[in-house]
Parts: sequence; structure tokens; C-alpha cells
Amino acid sequence: MIGGFLGAGKTTAVARLAAALHARGLRAGLITNDQGSGLVDTAVLRARGFATEEIPGGCFCCRFNSLVDAAGKLTAATRPDVFVAEPVGSCTDLVATVTYPLRRIYGERFTIAPLSVLLDPARAMRVFGLGGEGRAFSEKVLYIYRKQLEEADLIVINKCDSLAATDLGRLREVLGRDFPHAEVLAVSARDGTGVDAWFERLLAREQVARRAMDVDYETYADGEALLGWLNATVQLASAGEFDANAALERLARDLQVRLAGTGGEIAHLKMTFSPEGGLNDLASVNLVRSDFVPELGLRLDQPVTGGQLVLNARAETAPEALKAAVETAVANLARHFAGLQAHIDHLEHFRPGKPQPTHRDLNPV
Repeated sequence: MIGGFLGAGKTTAVARLAAALHARGLRAGLITNDQGSGLVDTAVLRARGFATEEIPGGCFCCRFNSLVDAAGKLTAATRPDVFVAEPVGSCTDLVATVTYPLRRIYGERFTIAPLSVLLDPARAMRVFGLGGEGRAFSEKVLYIYRKQLEEADLIVINKCDSLAATDLGRLREVLGRDFPHAEVLAVSARDGTGVDAWFERLLAREQVARRAMDVDYETYADGEALLGWLNATVQLASAGEFDANAALERLARDLQVRLAGTGGEIAHLKMTFSPEGGLNDLASVNLVRSDFVPELGLRLDQPVTGGQLVLNARAETAPEALKAAVETAVANLARHFAGLQAHIDHLEHFRPGKPQPTHRDLNPV
């Protein structure tokens, strides 16, 4: 599993790992996960040609049987050598609720690699008081953030190319002090820096057997309940051609401004656009903090006349505020792109419910 808080770059890392496995002659089956349905992550991974199953409606810990079923579907379809699972970014306690039950129930079928937990270094610098301006999450949300790191076998500082060497050294020192059981690595999933050494550890080692950490499920539930969740699909159509890349960037910037007005902190905003008639063509944009710049990850080479936009937003704000911001920003697209019409086909907004794990094994078999 490749875990980590919202916006840590998990999907980019999963795609990088799947490509590395393919280069070694190994087939990878990818499993994505979310509290809702309609995932940008799934669309991005499938667009890159990876066999991917999606588990909506709850985290792996609460959808354990669905996780096993997804592995079965991938096995029937492509017979992968390696499963790579990307859990919900607000989920923790994965060792006790996922990997240890897998060892106990299906130990003859699966070998469990070390649990990797990614972090965004700019966010981490703020969390650990090492500098950086901008709003931090509230303490109960940070409880989840820290618990994710506490159970990691490998703490992976992603986007290491975005941090000065001195700051990277300070962050490594704090992580090594606070989480001494974990090995701390620095990588850039985007440009490939350090990923070979990380992947070697995943393929050569098994998860360390030790008692699972203690988790206060009331605080965990309270932390998740502070997060607003929104998934939407939007149909875009125009009488003439328009630049879908620019439309995604405009929508992301508009949402950024509107959500800043709610006083909330963006955990992750991500969108994809699939043009009509396009075969795995995709544009994508990401925003991982309220004060960051929306980034285009995938671009379309040509203007388009229409297609489907998938939007996932997670922020520490009321779900109703997310809904209002998205509806207004989508409606405003027509002001910036003449002749463009935007229609929201589906929109769900909610706060995650209290986690109810299917299993919870404190000790490995």
C-alpha cells in the first residue's frame, strides 16, 4: 500500500511504481479507494494504461472484503504479479485493519510489502513547526496525519525537489526523531529522483512484524468529520472549440479563491477532463494546498468542443461550502469561454462517517 495524507502525491507515485514494475517484466494491478464515487485517480491511472479497480464508499479498513474482491477481479482479468493499493488520504490504522488481516486470512496468497506513507514536504514543514506560511489543519485532523506516519514502515518525503537541501535535512531529522521505527526516504515521484531505492525496498522486503499502534477512534472520527468531501461530474459543450487545459486552470483558480473565503484549508482539489471521442486522452489539474498554484499534470494537445469533467475536492470546511463554491465556479466558466455551456450531471458532498473496520488485528500472525 502507498498511503499518505491528501495531496501527498500518491497517485503519481503509484503510476511511477506500476511503470517500474512493467519495466521489470512484472504485471501490476492497481486498486484505488475513496469515501465517495467517481475518482479522478482511477481515471488518471486507466488513461495511462494500467489495469485499475476502484473501491468507493469507504476506506479499505471498512471495505476489506471489497479489497479482496478487487484483487480477485484483477487476477481474473490480467493476472498481476503485484497489487498496488492507494488508500483514502484521510485513512489510518491500515496495519491493524488491512495488512494484518490479509496475513491472517490470506497469507498463502499474498506477501505484504512494507507500508509506505508519503508526505508533502511543504505541508510537513508547517505541521512540525519548521517554517512556511499558510493555514494548518486543526488538531484533530492532524491526529490522523501523525497516526499515518506512526504506523509507516517507510516514510517517503515526496516532491523532495521542491525543498531546499537544508530544509530537507531538518525535516528528515524531525521525522527520524518522532518516528524512529520508520526508515525515512526522499523522492520525487514526478521526476524519478530516489524512486529506484524506494522501489527496491518494496520489492525486496516484507512488512515488519510488530504490535499495531493504538488509535483513538473517537478522535479519528472527529478528525475525518471536519473534512468536507465533494465529487462531481460536469458535462462541457461549446458551439466552437475551446482550450480545455485553460478551462481546468480557470476553474481551479476560481475554486481556490472561493474556498479561501470560507476560511477552510484545501487538502486536495483535483480534476480531469476527457474530450468527446478521445481514446484515453485526458487533461488533469491538481491543487494540494490553499496557498499553492494549481498544476496541470496532463495536457490535451488540441482544442475541443466538449467532454466530461470529473472533480474531486477535499477541504477542512463545510461540505455545503464546497457545493456552493463548485456550483458557482462551474456556472462562471461561461464568462471566460464564449459559447461554453457547463452542466453538472452528478454532485455528492458529505463528511466521512465514523470508521467501522471489518477486522482489527493488533498483532501479526
